[in-house]
Amino acid sequence: MDASRNPEYLRKTAAAVTEFKEAFKSFMDFHVETKDFPVGRGTLPAVIVRQGVEHDELQAAAARCARAAGRASVAPGLTRMYIGVAGFPEPVDPIAAWRSVAIPKPVLEPGDVLDSVEQILGRLEALTDKAEAELPPTTGVEAMHPTVWGAARRLWLDGHFRLAVQSAAETVTSQLKIRTGLASMDATNLYEKAFAIRNPLLTWPGDGSDRTVSSMQNGLAKYAPGVNMTVRNTATHAASDVMTAQQALERLAALSLLAHWIDECEDRFESGSTDHA
Repeated sequence: MDASRNPEYLRKTAAAVTEFKEAFKSFMDFHVETKDFPVGRGTLPAVIVRQGVEHDELQAAAARCARAAGRASVAPGLTRMYIGVAGFPEPVDPIAAWRSVAIPKPVLEPGDVLDSVEQILGRLEALTDKAEAELPPTTGVEAMHPTVWGAARRLWLDGHFRLAVQSAAETVTSQLKIRTGLASMDATNLYEKAFAIRNPLLTWPGDGSDRTVSSMQNGLAKYAPGVNMTVRNTATHAASDVMTAQQALERLAALSLLAHWIDECEDRFESGSTDHA
C-alpha cells in the first residue's frame, strides 16, 4: 500500500517531524540570530553560538537534531513541501538543510525551517484525514472473533485483503493444531479428523442424541473442512488473484463463525496427547 494512504504511517511520520521541531528549537536555544546585526546578513551564518555555551552541550544538541532530521526525512517528499531559494536550481528540503542556518552564506534561516515544519505537520494531518476517509469499511470486521481480526487487522487496514484472509485462516488452523496436538497434520486432514463423524476430537456440547446437537456435529464435519478448502486454500494458493474488500469481509465472517464454534466445542481426547488415532 502507498505510504501516503496509510494513516498509521502518516501519524508516525508526523510524530518524527514534531520530534525534529523540538530538537531544532533546542538547538536554537544555544544560538542567537544575526538577522538584526547591522552588517553581514547573507554572508554571516543566520545564527551564531551564544556566549558561555559549552562545546559538549552544543554538540549534543546538534547530534539530537541531526538524528531527528533523519527520522523525519521522508516528510517533505510525502507532503511536497520544499522551499524555493534564489540562486538554487532545485527547491530546498527544509529538514535536510537545517544545518545551513549555522554556516556562512546560509541557505535557510531558522524561521524558514520552523515555518516549513508547521506546514509539513498541517499537510500530514490533511493526508491522514484523507487516508482514513478512504480506508475500506471496517464496520463489523473489528467485532469478529479476536483470533480472526487480530491476525487480519494490519493487512486489512493496509488494503491487502487476500493476505488478511490468508493470515486469519492460518492462525485459526494453527490454534486448532495446538489444541488437538496434531501439529504435523495438513490443514484439510486436521479439520476432517477434528470433526469426524466417528470419534471426533471436538464435539458440540450437549446430549449427542439431541437433534440440535447432532445437527451441529454433523454440520461441523462438513463446514470446517469446507471453510478450509474454500477460504484458506483459495486465499493461499491463488496468490495472483485480487480480492475485493467485500469478498474478504465475507470470508473473514466465515472464519470468525468457525472460530467461535470451535471455542464452544468440547475436547474428546486426553489433554496434551498427540496420538488421537
